[in-house]
Amino acid sequence: MTRMDETTKAADSGVTDTLTTPEEWRGFLGRYDERYMKNEASDQELADLLDEDEWDLLEEEEGRLEQWLGEAPSSEEELAAVENRLGVRFPPSLRGFFLASNGWKRVKGWVDLVHPCGEVAWMRDSDAGSSVIRIYGEDPANDDYVQLFRRSIEVAGGEDFWLLDPTSAGPDGEWTAYLFAPKYGDLQEFSSFSALFHDGYEDMD
Repeated sequence: MTRMDETTKAADSGVTDTLTTPEEWRGFLGRYDERYMKNEASDQELADLLDEDEWDLLEEEEGRLEQWLGEAPSSEEELAAVENRLGVRFPPSLRGFFLASNGWKRVKGWVDLVHPCGEVAWMRDSDAGSSVIRIYGEDPANDDYVQLFRRSIEVAGGEDFWLLDPTSAGPDGEWTAYLFAPKYGDLQEFSSFSALFHDGYEDMD
């Protein structure tokens, strides 16, 4: 059986403004993109991200290449359809993100990507999420965590998860966000989706 550790609150990154508009997100994602490509991307990761022509250009330009890790923006209609399917209205920072980029290819640590809005699901309904819930549910001491997972929406995944809890909303409408590492039973709490994304950005410094 797997035992959860105590939930920890993430250290203050010094960022106080929550990103809510597509314009704010595009500015931030541009900086995130630049920092990731400069400091974090390995040759293998770049090979996975780039097509053959882009890789040739990267070599010709001695490592200088503007590569957008995001996608085309989601439409309001797409967002509304997903919200209707899930029975919730996304918090402002998540909506603003999707209206700037409908997904993101590389984020902090062992999270592979932020899902496109159409692939956002309840953690209990995703293949990886339901498996984690089943494993952690084998230990009764994990019950509070399992209940959190079952009521949370999975917005990013890989070996680790980004989760948002719609039952825990602040006065600004932002949902409490979590970075969950199943391998270590480690759960970090953030004030919003925006704060969670900023945490990955600050870690690249």
